[in-house]
Amino acid sequence: MSYVGSNIKTHQLERDSLGRLVLIDAIGRRHVGIHPVRAFPITAPGAGICLMDQSGKELCWFPDVSAIPESELTLIEEELAAREFMPIIKKITKVSTFATPSIWDIDTDRGPTRIRLKGEEDIRRIAGNTLLIADSNGLQFLIKDATKLDKISKKLLDRFR
Repeated sequence: MSYVGSNIKTHQLERDSLGRLVLIDAIGRRHVGIHPVRAFPITAPGAGICLMDQSGKELCWFPDVSAIPESELTLIEEELAAREFMPIIKKITKVSTFATPSIWDIDTDRGPTRIRLKGEEDIRRIAGNTLLIADSNGLQFLIKDATKLDKISKKLLDRFR
């Protein structure tokens, strides 16, 4: 694993002809199909990003996005955007029942949708007032700050926590 915390160039990052991310390490080995992983994707998305190979081995660690050269950061952000899909809940407009399972109609930063909540354990507190809600299909929805939701959304959410 190479630790990148200085200006010493220890690797090169590029895309191959098939669009896969390739890391060329300090000794010239090509690692094809690598993927970036955030250490703290919700609470500190800019702190701690590692590049992992297809078997999950850590190849390169960046303590902060500011340590990543701009051309490589663009490639990493493109890859993360393709892998990370977490709509942000702006409003809860309706729930089918206050028992679980229940159907929720919500407004997100990507538009309105309907999710199915299997159980109350699918609502997890991440940090402070940040909540992560998993629907029955495994999609993750984020509430950045539950205290900033509108009055109706708060009332509906409180019935499940």
